[in-house]
Amino acid sequence: MCCLRPCHDRGQELLSFSLETRPESRMTDDVDCFGNHRHVLSLLEEHDQLEIEARSVVVPAPGTDHPADLGENAWERLHAASRPFEDWEWLHPSRLTCPSASLTAFLERHAIAPGADPLASTRDLSSQLHRILNYVPGSTSTQSTIEDVLATGQGVCQDYAHLMIAITRSWGIPSRYVSGFLCPDEEGNPGYHTTHAWVECRFPDVGWTAFDPTNDSIDGPGHIRVATGRDFSDVSPTRGILLGGSQAALEVDVRIRPADA
Repeated sequence: MCCLRPCHDRGQELLSFSLETRPESRMTDDVDCFGNHRHVLSLLEEHDQLEIEARSVVVPAPGTDHPADLGENAWERLHAASRPFEDWEWLHPSRLTCPSASLTAFLERHAIAPGADPLASTRDLSSQLHRILNYVPGSTSTQSTIEDVLATGQGVCQDYAHLMIAITRSWGIPSRYVSGFLCPDEEGNPGYHTTHAWVECRFPDVGWTAFDPTNDSIDGPGHIRVATGRDFSDVSPTRGILLGGSQAALEVDVRIRPADA
């Protein structure tokens, strides 16, 4: 199963998308309960290697100017706007974002607590996690929970996102995990050569707002959204079952460049 098709909504435009496999496989298109497009692949013939190539042409969403805060009675308005059934997945712990005694100790040690305004508090939290945590590729795996990053203070974008989600949900803020890609910046520095992850939180009168604690940034045109879910396990770019063989290895290569290049 692949979850590689970028979103076409909220200002982001998907101009084209193609998915090919070598060897050729049987393929069906599906939409999951979170609105993410998935492709289910079936390859029953014996093979030594499976190559999956996804190509997209995307116009990123423009950046959004957000207010510094939400104004008077913001917490009351946020809680009143929450919908018990529709927001259940965004307000309760998931498998990779469970609260714990370690998380409570982490919050106390770094004096992390919600302030007078939800939006300002979330923006500050993203900056705090960026300063506190150390980005170390390979220090965790795709199945790591927040306990791993709390124990070492090291992780990658997925861990930053999971930790932030666990905290904001505990504050009563609807929060979800976003998978996607990071574009080259205005100076031409390349984006990540892999997928990227960040967080979206929903606020009254503002809507879903992106926070990237890995890079200490907020909603901007450099982020290409692919899928949203409770945590990484909902939006894994590839997932499958292999029958036979003794060993398997996964290699990923992401290349992003301006379309006129």
